[in-house]
Amino acid sequence: MSAKKYDLVVYGATGFTGKLVAEYLAKRNIQNWAMAGRSNEKLNIVKKELGLAPDFPLIEADASNLDSLKNLCSQTRCVITTVGPYQLYGNELVATCAQSGTDYLDLCGEPAWMRHMIDAHEATAKKSGARIVFSAGFDSIPFDLGVWYLQNQAIQKYGSPAPRVKGRVRKMQGGASGGTMASMKATLKASIKDLQILNLLKDPFALTPGFTGPEQPAGLMPEFDKDENVWSAPFIMAPINTKNVHRTNFLLGHHYGTDFVYDEMILTTLGEAGRALVDAAMKANPFNGKGLKPGDGPSKEERENGFYEIVFTGTYPDGKQIKAVVKGDRDPGYGSTSKMISEAALALLETESAGGIFTPGGLLAPVLIERLKKYAGLSFE
Repeated sequence: MSAKKYDLVVYGATGFTGKLVAEYLAKRNIQNWAMAGRSNEKLNIVKKELGLAPDFPLIEADASNLDSLKNLCSQTRCVITTVGPYQLYGNELVATCAQSGTDYLDLCGEPAWMRHMIDAHEATAKKSGARIVFSAGFDSIPFDLGVWYLQNQAIQKYGSPAPRVKGRVRKMQGGASGGTMASMKATLKASIKDLQILNLLKDPFALTPGFTGPEQPAGLMPEFDKDENVWSAPFIMAPINTKNVHRTNFLLGHHYGTDFVYDEMILTTLGEAGRALVDAAMKANPFNGKGLKPGDGPSKEERENGFYEIVFTGTYPDGKQIKAVVKGDRDPGYGSTSKMISEAALALLETESAGGIFTPGGLLAPVLIERLKKYAGLSFE
């Protein structure tokens, strides 16, 4: 039995996404958790807004104060952190969790930083028993678990995984978060200064140290998708999702095969393909001075009216195919993401495993899929 005071702490609970995570946990009536952030005053405001009990526990913690992070980790079995960009504010927390044996989940979409954390802290996490789980939001749970689900259905039906899988975003309303935009900006700035970071961003196997698989599709140009009979355009989240999918395969002992090929695009039409590219570029360009900033986010109505649908197609050399569809009932960047990371943390708490650095699919897939279907408005079909 753990001697720690809390099962779970939400770090960054005064931010837009962190507050949504705290709200979800409160509505789910989860017990034995706490909120953490830099300002006790702001935490108290959130506590009142969420209708939490007057004695609900709050912890002051700051990414720039190592002692406060050690104090945080000493009190909890697991930390959810929404404090990004993680390459700016996550280094010390990952190190502290790895050293102290504290489980950790984030919403990271910063693959170069993730690789640096793997290189620096995976051995320590394995020794302490800490489970470090990156990318537990829209990037990359629906894609990571969607491929896992498809491949397990393929093995049941055909006796082997599909060597070629395509992920295609069929429908989506609602976009990436302000934190995601800030992370992209920080990553691009860092890559200008460090060629190694640029090389990691370009490498589909950046998160599988020691393993390089077959050449992967670039997904950088519009193309006609014969399986869906429509045009597809580049998908802004593909560079992180595809790396996480390959890491899951790596962590599972190449459950999808060592010859596995995967890419992601967003479905459109010929007339809309050019416009979709321009719109995506404008929204994703971190240097245009526009768009969401950390702490910004859509209204409750916009979150509840959002949705997404992703189709995965597995193909075999002889031409036979298998398809799976993942759907979410809220906007991807906030409403669905806050539910997904919460359920991932709860799944982690009930999962026994060795320590290390994981993807959600590489550690939690079966139990997390069931939780997402039951509580978080996702479907896997």
